[in-house]
Amino acid sequence: MGRGRERWIEHYSSAQEILLVGEGDFSFSACLARAFGSAPKIVATSLESQGSLRDKHRSCLSHLSELKRRGCLVLHDVDVYEIDLHPALQWRKFDVIIFNFPHAGHFPWLRERNPQLIQMHKNLLKAFFENASGMLREGGEVHVATRDDYPYNRWNVEELAEEAGLVLMEKVWFKKSDYPGYQNKRGDDIKSNKTFRLRNCFTFKFALQQYEYDYTCDEMSVCSDDFI
Repeated sequence: MGRGRERWIEHYSSAQEILLVGEGDFSFSACLARAFGSAPKIVATSLESQGSLRDKHRSCLSHLSELKRRGCLVLHDVDVYEIDLHPALQWRKFDVIIFNFPHAGHFPWLRERNPQLIQMHKNLLKAFFENASGMLREGGEVHVATRDDYPYNRWNVEELAEEAGLVLMEKVWFKKSDYPGYQNKRGDDIKSNKTFRLRNCFTFKFALQQYEYDYTCDEMSVCSDDFI
């Protein structure tokens, strides 16, 4: 493959400006960077500080080193609730904004089915969608990978996106094997470096509602006359 030629891995291209939000050990962004050969168009962010990240995800060191070597911009201490105000991001627009397996935190007294924790997850996603929708280029997409079984389907991902002016374009299976080297991490302070079970997982692809699409749509697509 010649130098400068566009490269793809699943839904993502080396020609796209890509923002990754809430990276765990940065193994997903490192996977994209390897597939592309270089990563000058990728911005990968984490909520954790660099020091905290190393304590929680020992595996991050090699991924961060690889991302730096391939030209990726890595940002720490990036809060989803204020991501559009970050000095390095507030003036940038992206073709794809990715949030894989968002989670509001683990608490010993709360189970995933607990209404309080479900609401926390919904608040997190609501803030993400609202901020991400203003950071898209024309025709850009917001991707959220998450489980779609109980209690995760109680998060009402599609409704939250719609409230932020986004519409579901496609819903596709998320297969970990499609992203060599990716390790999904729990994060937070409880068994932070452990993985979690990926079952009934999908990538939800959203786009801005006002964007006009071709009238010949498939089952999951949205046509412009839906908004008349």
